[in-house]
Order: sequence, then C-alpha cells, then structure tokens
Amino acid sequence: MNILYLLIPVSLIVVGVAIWAFVWALRSGQFDDLEGPAHRILMDDDDPMVPRMGDGHVADKGDETDDNAPKQGN
Repeated sequence: MNILYLLIPVSLIVVGVAIWAFVWALRSGQFDDLEGPAHRILMDDDDPMVPRMGDGHVADKGDETDDNAPKQGN
C-alpha cells in the first residue's frame, strides 16, 4: 500500500511529460504534412545507375541496337 504513494505521483509526472511532448509537437508543426515525405521518396532525382553508351563504359544488353530488327515508323 505504501508503494502507491510513490507510484501515483510518478505516473502523473510521466503522463504530464507525455502530454507536454504531444502539445509541443502540435505547435511546432510536426503533424502538418503527413504525406509529403512519403511522396518525396518516390520522386527520385538521382542519376541513373546504368551508364550510357557514350560514357566509355560497357553498356547493358538492353542498350544495344539490333541491326536485323525491322524498322518501325517508316
């Protein structure tokens, strides 16, 4: 029973800190844009990992042209 005299004030302090942290996050704008970071990761601006033909590197098989393939459009 004597432990309740310690646990109740400690739990009230913990709840008070949690409420203060939540109010601080609301006021500082932490919840303003919830979807922006999720969309930003999809819009990747990095350079391509596959080198181009003119860079002096070996190109992938998909970059080679097939001279025996029929020409389209003409």
